[in-house]
Amino acid sequence: MHRGERVNSITPDGEPITPAGLAALEDELRELEGAGRRAMAGRIRAARELGDLSENADYHIAKEDQAHLETRIKRLRQRRRDALIVEPDAEDAAFGFGRTAEVLDEESGGVYTWTIVGSTEADLPQGRLSAQSPVGKALLGRSAGESVEVQTPGGARRYRVQRLVA
Repeated sequence: MHRGERVNSITPDGEPITPAGLAALEDELRELEGAGRRAMAGRIRAARELGDLSENADYHIAKEDQAHLETRIKRLRQRRRDALIVEPDAEDAAFGFGRTAEVLDEESGGVYTWTIVGSTEADLPQGRLSAQSPVGKALLGRSAGESVEVQTPGGARRYRVQRLVA
């Protein structure tokens, strides 16, 4: 299997990511490599004009921020190289990677709309649940109407897949 390859299921090799997650990663990388680097060069240039570099705190802060920017770019490039784009299977009757479902918390009665995504895409307040999380692992492969019990840091919880949305 090659990096950047599109697959229909999660594999142990590489970092599973949805097509939307890959697009967001590439957008951020493009922004940092372009506008981010230009802004950083401007900060360093302005700080240099303030005088003696050995005692110029603005210059040293800008150089440190530049190092952080370059580290972020390097990490994003690595994630892009390791990416395995997992295409959601809209015809599958089970809750799978890249799919969205309404999930009922049987204890609280709360209904959540979650999409199962890779760990780097996860953002629970935005409804993106990591496939590697205990809840994500338990829900993977479940069909509408199926319930699962999950051990969470707050204790055992029961969730039921109400319906698949996408």
